[in-house]
Amino acid sequence: MSEEALLSSLSTIASPQLWAITIVVLLALLAADFAITHRPHDVAMREAVGWSLFYLALPGAFGVLLWQVYGRKPAVEFYTGWVVEKSLSVDNLFVFMLLLAAFAVPAQLAQRVLLYGIVGALVLRAIFIAAGAAVLQTGTWAFLLFGAALLLTAAKVMRDAVRDEEYHVDIDSMRSVRLLRRMMPVTRDYHGGRLTVRLDGRRTLTPLALVVVAVFVTDLVFAVDSVPAVYGVTEDPYLVFATNAFALLGLRALYFVLRNALGKLRHLDYGLAVILAFIGVKLVLHWAHKVWPQVPDIPTELSLVVIALALTTVTVTSLVANRREAVRTPAPPSPR
Repeated sequence: MSEEALLSSLSTIASPQLWAITIVVLLALLAADFAITHRPHDVAMREAVGWSLFYLALPGAFGVLLWQVYGRKPAVEFYTGWVVEKSLSVDNLFVFMLLLAAFAVPAQLAQRVLLYGIVGALVLRAIFIAAGAAVLQTGTWAFLLFGAALLLTAAKVMRDAVRDEEYHVDIDSMRSVRLLRRMMPVTRDYHGGRLTVRLDGRRTLTPLALVVVAVFVTDLVFAVDSVPAVYGVTEDPYLVFATNAFALLGLRALYFVLRNALGKLRHLDYGLAVILAFIGVKLVLHWAHKVWPQVPDIPTELSLVVIALALTTVTVTSLVANRREAVRTPAPPSPR
């Protein structure tokens, strides 16, 4: 494949002005989110649902705008990429939930930790997106590399799901936490939303700082999988960034809506494994199509159908399994 053809395939719909507007809007949304969480408080369900609906309406409206201005193809690619990123972010939320529980984060500080995590995830994914675009410009072999990475990740996720291994967080075994504890002292108790305090004339970390670092490390792990996954849907760096941004912005509110329901999606990992494997195969076929045009290329519309079907299936099977378990579990005896 010629260098000119490859660069053409990586062209973006976004002008510098659109990039600037997008970043300004993103920073404004983050600033508004921080203003809300500046005063730590426990998030009520009504507040969480309201913000969740708002962050679901944003990508819906953005996709319509893309369709009107740039046509059907980028809009479908955006919606498909957003669904992929949103499904992966639910698994990310589950790990966040375990981290908050392991560090015994007070309920009123949970949304502050999540906001720090979202900002860190956006920064890390922006770096990975730029790196991914640079790698794709070096040649078609990058599609094969991304596809192989996703297939390996899918195999690991499926293996853990089949083994029915429970997620757990061992704080003392986390290298980032051990390193921070060696570098600076850590207080036993939380001090509101402060990351550091001065005790006995010495700057000291609070447990909140350890949680934030642990969340950042988790963000790094998820970015390694999520960015190649969405590059399997669209090669436009702007759309890749937009899908990640819209998927991450709603995480904080979605956490408080789903924190009691996440554990009930027992088959979610099966669905994520299927999605990652499908996109991995799609990337490998896309590489082969670039080299040998007679090899079929999976259309984005089919990708959207497969992803939606996988998520719907694991949601239904999880609900059925939960209902069967509830029927088999005897009710506790009533007190006399």
